Amino acid sequence: MIKLRLAAPDDCGAILDIYRPYVEDTSITFELETPTHDEFSARMSDIMRFFPYLVAERDGEVIGYAYAHFLHERAAYRFNAELSVYLKRGCTGDGVGSKLYSALIELLRVQGFRKLYAIVTMPNAASDALHRRFGFEPLIRFANQGFKLGEWHDVEWYELVLRQAEGTPDELKPFGSLDAGFVAETLARVQ
Repeated sequence: MIKLRLAAPDDCGAILDIYRPYVEDTSITFELETPTHDEFSARMSDIMRFFPYLVAERDGEVIGYAYAHFLHERAAYRFNAELSVYLKRGCTGDGVGSKLYSALIELLRVQGFRKLYAIVTMPNAASDALHRRFGFEPLIRFANQGFKLGEWHDVEWYELVLRQAEGTPDELKPFGSLDAGFVAETLARVQ
């Protein structure tokens, strides 16, 4: 059975082990060198100050994770977030990514985000299918955006509109300010 929970600082090693093959063996991330444990831990801490950072476990083993972060650093962009999801090798195709995304999107909706984005290295049929399943629309494909593993790769941007941009929006709620019971219920509901 898959269990979703909030990531903790102690999960850094397991999460980094999931991420490492994406850096070393794929073009899914344009990162060329695997971050150190300390670098990755600092990234996680920075993200968790405002956003949900979720892990999926099976039999106590972390098999996937998902998180969001601000799309751009300028304050006027603050109502937009970029999402990421990574699964351990051998754990794709059984709904783990969908469970993580379902919970993550719901939590971001409650925080008050207006638009969510995914930036996907192409071709990536699994990621394309996941994003379309959740209602993300492809916006634009940028050709030859990154050079990795000896070739150029295109990048496609996907967008999910959670709320229309009407009037003055309420300020975003930091993830830590959400009701703990609601968060627990959201994580339990999608398992």
